[in-house]
Amino acid sequence: MTTIALPDQSRRAARITPAVALSDIVGMAQRNLRRYTRTPQLLFFSAVQPIMFVLLFRYVFGGAIRTPGVSYVNFLMPGIFVQVVLFGGAATAVGLAEDLKGGAIDRFRTLPMARSAVLAGRTLADLCRNVFVVILMVGVGLLVGFRFGGSFWDDVGALLLVLLFGYAFSWVFAAVGLAVKDPETAQIAGFLPLFPLVFASAAFVPVASMPGWLQAFANNQPVSITVEMARGLLMGQGAGHLLWQSVVWSLGIFTVFMVIAVRVYGRSSS
Repeated sequence: MTTIALPDQSRRAARITPAVALSDIVGMAQRNLRRYTRTPQLLFFSAVQPIMFVLLFRYVFGGAIRTPGVSYVNFLMPGIFVQVVLFGGAATAVGLAEDLKGGAIDRFRTLPMARSAVLAGRTLADLCRNVFVVILMVGVGLLVGFRFGGSFWDDVGALLLVLLFGYAFSWVFAAVGLAVKDPETAQIAGFLPLFPLVFASAAFVPVASMPGWLQAFANNQPVSITVEMARGLLMGQGAGHLLWQSVVWSLGIFTVFMVIAVRVYGRSSS
């Protein structure tokens, strides 16, 4: 049997320039996006779930929830935008766990490519999917009565900051998927932290309607801060200090979990 010598890590790293690394990241993102063209039901169900949430809260629960000074649909949609980017990011955990269990990540390690490409490409692909789903949710929201109240730049800025928040959480899910290594476990582990963060927040009901002990948590956790920031901008009321708080949360989550995910990736094996 002929043995093929692979270049060692130092020689490979010496050839990885920023342009090469960017090309590798884009290539990995394209690989993950092609999965949606081959299995379009993934994208379909990614869209169906948030539509069901909009209809459920708008027409079933909306009549029982009081939001003084604003219609419930305008209160609801900023929460929906944040929810969909967080729930969509859970696919990162499942996808990386599948690649790890199937041996794809071990094969990637043998290639002369940037080490950052696998994780960055995966999260970039999920960001692209989130852009599609958020645009879809804007259309659905307009159909059920949602109306923008801010300036054009306030509205665009709010949605971009929501996408930034979702991208930051994609790195949380990347760390989870690599840590648990099993796709089914990754799906459960990815959703567990989301439920208290999303439903014990300002996403769907006013925080003032919650018990006092829960209000302290809901008012100061990142989902509520990002939802209230987006709500203020989309309703034309401004975001004030919530704007920089949301940005700080997003950048902090991204930085911490990017480091964790990269370290777990370096130690993980199928």
